[in-house]
Amino acid sequence: MIRTFVFSQGKLINRDLSPDLLHVILYDDDVQLWVDMENSTPEENKSVLETVFNFHPLAIEDCVAITERPKIDDYENYIFFVVHAVDYINSLHVFQTTELNVFVGKNYLVTFHNDPLRSINATCERIQKKGHALPRWADLLAYQILDLLLDNYQPALDELSTELAALEHRVLIGETHDVVAEVVNLQTEVQRLRQIMSPQRDVIARMIHGEFPKVIRAHLIPYLRDLQDNLSRISDLADTYRETLGSTLQIHLNLQQMQINRVIKVLTILATLSMPILLVTSFYGMNIRHMPNTEWPSWPFAYAYILGLNALLIGILYWFMKRHKWL
Repeated sequence: MIRTFVFSQGKLINRDLSPDLLHVILYDDDVQLWVDMENSTPEENKSVLETVFNFHPLAIEDCVAITERPKIDDYENYIFFVVHAVDYINSLHVFQTTELNVFVGKNYLVTFHNDPLRSINATCERIQKKGHALPRWADLLAYQILDLLLDNYQPALDELSTELAALEHRVLIGETHDVVAEVVNLQTEVQRLRQIMSPQRDVIARMIHGEFPKVIRAHLIPYLRDLQDNLSRISDLADTYRETLGSTLQIHLNLQQMQINRVIKVLTILATLSMPILLVTSFYGMNIRHMPNTEWPSWPFAYAYILGLNALLIGILYWFMKRHKWL
């Protein structure tokens, strides 16, 4: 699907033009053009990216391929950069990223993506509203799309924060089922988020530093700084989540160790209290006549004597442990 919007003096003057008409508009400096390509066909890619805009083959190759890492390239009269939108899929406990490829020229903007993007759809809806002020420059329109894209990070971060709180609660109440696996999985996803944030900040930083004066006007730099601050905040949140997950895992392991120690303590006490029984029975060998269920005549109180001796020794050991606060 290809959507085209033509602006002039902050007003929408045309839309959904055929690729053949785009050639004429590109040579009119008083007109701004936005072409959005969503899940376009190879034929459409060739028609728009190669024939109409004549983008560099390397830029087209990066655009149609999957680029895991955000980047920005300068092609003198236009720039090409890749950023990623993020959604958090709660049922799968994963971040889902959607790649957005952007070409920005002096009087045109081309966005390319395989999946629907809320930032793109929201911008399209805003443009088509009557009476809404529209950007007069392509770089300003690119900024507005980026701003919406980063704003949509917040719901994903809120979902992750809610899941972290639930996981912490489960750990504190002693629930152990799949906790380690969930923590490790969330740590992996947070690390993915951090890996996206760092190069994405570099993309904005290069724009701020004035590396592309033919495309990014100096007037836009304060707005780009606001984007960079937003990215820094998201990156700091990712660091906080990583530390929280590490602490949660450590608490879980400590609680598990405490439980193991309690079990070992009980088993040790039982083994210690059984030592007198083993000692006495091994000393006498229990070869006593008139034992229960035997027919040997002997001292009738021998069995009771051994039981009493065992009980006395166990009682002494129990008192000793209590006195030293081992129990």
